Amino acid sequence: MSNGTLLVLGGRSDIGLATARAFAAAGWDVQLAARDAATLEAEAKDIALRHGVAATCHEMDATDLDSHAAFYDRLSPFPQVVVCAVGALGDQARDEADVASATAVMRANFEGPASLLAHAANRMEGSGTSTIVGISSVAGDRGRASNYIYGSAKAGFTAYLSGLRNRMTGKGVHVVTVKPGFVATRMTEGMDLPPVLTATPDALGQAIFTAVAKQRDVIYVKPVWRLVMAVIRAIPEALFKKMSI
Repeated sequence: MSNGTLLVLGGRSDIGLATARAFAAAGWDVQLAARDAATLEAEAKDIALRHGVAATCHEMDATDLDSHAAFYDRLSPFPQVVVCAVGALGDQARDEADVASATAVMRANFEGPASLLAHAANRMEGSGTSTIVGISSVAGDRGRASNYIYGSAKAGFTAYLSGLRNRMTGKGVHVVTVKPGFVATRMTEGMDLPPVLTATPDALGQAIFTAVAKQRDVIYVKPVWRLVMAVIRAIPEALFKKMSI
């Protein structure tokens, strides 16, 4: 895979930064996009010095849909790979009680990312070999009472990425869907995560780099999750609705 420019949407996240470092280690220039992007200057400088690449910061608000076209207009150069690491876990109990809070979670995990990638795809189409990576979740594989608001948004995003991949096949743009499972990040700090099902941000960043290089379609970062979710999806609804998982 020849070197180029990587854009990370959600560049402040642990996953976004780990992905940027994985690409930079292979000689890729990096663009980090997030709200209050100036606060990422130290991270960008570290990446640039450590790997001898260009690393820049770009102001971007995933939930401000009307700003997305102008955001891409300001990018120079335009990236060959776009990774969307935007998302918000939310709080299921709070989101059940507060519709506005639930709406914010769904916008952060589906509407905003889908809009950002729609603009990217339209600009990449016909430009050559480009790649879009969307970080979804195993939580979208089946709705569960414990996280169905977050999970439903990720289910929508997974379906969106699948349709985008189908549309872009043969048009010079490949689309990768990433399903990490549990990841040990600031967002999950304090949660009791089973080690066998939990990835590190660095492992996830490297998995994304490999998926782009090998043009994978859908990856479960921890392969065991593919089996776990296959079992969960296979449970009959009459039984499933009585379970607490």
